[in-house]
Amino acid sequence: MCRVPGAASIVLICASVRIDHAHGHTDWAEGPLSRFRLIKAVLGPLLRVLFRPRVEGADRIPGSGPVILAGNHLTFIDSMILPLVTSRQVFFIGKDDYVTGRSLKGRLMAWFFTGVGMIPVDRDGGRGGVAALMTGRRVLEEGNVFAIYPEGTRSPDGRLYRGRTGIARLALMTGAPVVPFAMIGTDEVQPGGKGLPRIGGGRITVRFGEPLDFSRYEGMDRDRYVLRAVTDEVMSDVMDLSGQEYVDVYATKAKAA
Repeated sequence: MCRVPGAASIVLICASVRIDHAHGHTDWAEGPLSRFRLIKAVLGPLLRVLFRPRVEGADRIPGSGPVILAGNHLTFIDSMILPLVTSRQVFFIGKDDYVTGRSLKGRLMAWFFTGVGMIPVDRDGGRGGVAALMTGRRVLEEGNVFAIYPEGTRSPDGRLYRGRTGIARLALMTGAPVVPFAMIGTDEVQPGGKGLPRIGGGRITVRFGEPLDFSRYEGMDRDRYVLRAVTDEVMSDVMDLSGQEYVDVYATKAKAA
């Protein structure tokens, strides 16, 4: 039994519970997919009790083949919620400092995030974006689900900001359909993206839209006008799903200002 004082601690500690103590040995060395199933089995019911997430349109995610999930980004726990409400494992890029901590909390975070599908990438410097793009391409070419936040960072004020065109390049390079999604209410559960999530802070909704097919633009992944048009179409659907006000500037510029 996990007895800890805060919701974030529940997430981290319960993720590390050794199921082999209660149900026989579980081999975590089998790889991320086995860890994903374990984490989902432990944290899925806990998540439903703590945050009562409502999931809409999950059946719109194709059951096989490469898929890009593209959505808004309100707070830190978005990346904890999304992998636990989908039937397929979701891979996504994360900061490498999420998996380099030496403390107990750091090691548990690394175990959790790599288990649910986070691929650590050093995004600092000029080559960070290229590394993230190539990683996403590899994930999709292997027939997996890859999630991306086109805004590139968390919204500074709850509004939806201009998408970066990496999402369009991935879609056109791989031919993968794009399923837009919206996280709703996570910023009420964890305001500001820091600190412990608040139990009873609001109800979370994860809403998925219809898959978008951009095969009509095949071979045009270097045309900046096409890339912008594809990105804007994705962000328009995210806006409709989330109900957020749209701001046609990059979130990083808004934060800097």
